[in-house]
Parts: sequence; C-alpha cells; structure tokens
Amino acid sequence: MTAYKIADAARLLGVSDDTVRRWVDAGTLPTTGATPAEIPGAALAERAVALAARPDDPTDVLSSARNRFTGLVTRIVRDTVMAQVDIQSGPHRVVSLMSAEAVDALGLEVGSLAVAVVKATTVIVETPKG
Repeated sequence: MTAYKIADAARLLGVSDDTVRRWVDAGTLPTTGATPAEIPGAALAERAVALAARPDDPTDVLSSARNRFTGLVTRIVRDTVMAQVDIQSGPHRVVSLMSAEAVDALGLEVGSLAVAVVKATTVIVETPKG
C-alpha cells in the first residue's frame, strides 16, 4: 500500500502541512497508524478528486475539450507580433503562446479571469523510480 508523509500529501494537494494535519484531526483524511503520520495513497487520491471541483467557467460554453483551466492571468510577455500568456489555475500554471493581436482582442491583462482550454491527443504519465 502506498502512503505519503504529511508534507508530501500537502504538496500533492496544493495545501499547507497544517491543513493536512487539521483534516487528519477532523477525520477527513485517515492515516495508516504509522509514526510519523502517513496518509494512505487511495485516501489521498479521493481527497484530491474532491478538491478538484472546477471553479465556475465564465465563458458558459459547451465544448468537446475536457481540459479547461479557469484561472488568473499572472504574466504577459509580448512583442509586436507574439505574446506569452501565463495563467495560474489553482496549483497549475498554463502557458499559452498567441498573437499579440489576440491578447488585445481578448482584453487580457495581468489579473484578468481567463480559461485555458487544452486539447491534446497524447498524455504521458511518469512515476518516480523506486
């Protein structure tokens, strides 16, 4: 059975160690009974899914794309033709390259609410060695 120490669980969930400890104390997250405390991997995965509830999508559109990241524009780097737009969606940073004209047309600026839509045919999953 895979289990995670409090600090590792916190990092994976994108919360503080203290938040994980509060969840353990409240019975929201079980432990394996080991010392120091460890969270069972299955319980951690269940909590991650529960926390992943999407924020409201301001575009209110139907789309075949399943990967939609609602977040805030945190950085725009542009020249006369192209721009790099960074969006922070929870613990996820999404970077988009687009025309500078598109940035203007969308009215993007740091602090703007935006949705990054990702449509890909390949997803690679990796795990640590050992």
